[in-house]
Amino acid sequence: MPSYAPDGTPLATRDLGNLVTLTHLIYGLHAFAVVTGIAGSATIIGSFVASVPSIVAVILNYWKRAAVRGTWLDSHFRWQIRTFWFALLWIVASVMLALTLIGIPFALVLIAGAGIWIVYRVARGWWNLLQRHTMPMPREG
Repeated sequence: MPSYAPDGTPLATRDLGNLVTLTHLIYGLHAFAVVTGIAGSATIIGSFVASVPSIVAVILNYWKRAAVRGTWLDSHFRWQIRTFWFALLWIVASVMLALTLIGIPFALVLIAGAGIWIVYRVARGWWNLLQRHTMPMPREG
């Protein structure tokens, strides 16, 4: 059963023009940060959270969030924002683990796992955007 925007148009078919292009740009910025992490000396997660492209992407997400509210793109913006903040959470958890000598191997595994998770989130999100599908949304409340 399709979901509808507040104005009654189906969310999956509503024409959003430049906002779809902006969402592609945001996924592209995140993907660039991932590739930089893979090709460079940084980790994927470190590059994803601390690089200029990803920070610009999240700023764009927050700046244009109101414009996509109630549309099918809202789920993509939420997906992108949550990916960024959870990646930052995984970094904090890794640093906390690395503060103890015993936790260093676990921190390295967490960093590697989070890198794979980020690649998955960017790829799945961008693929769903290309298909004009919404992203799964966690239940509120």
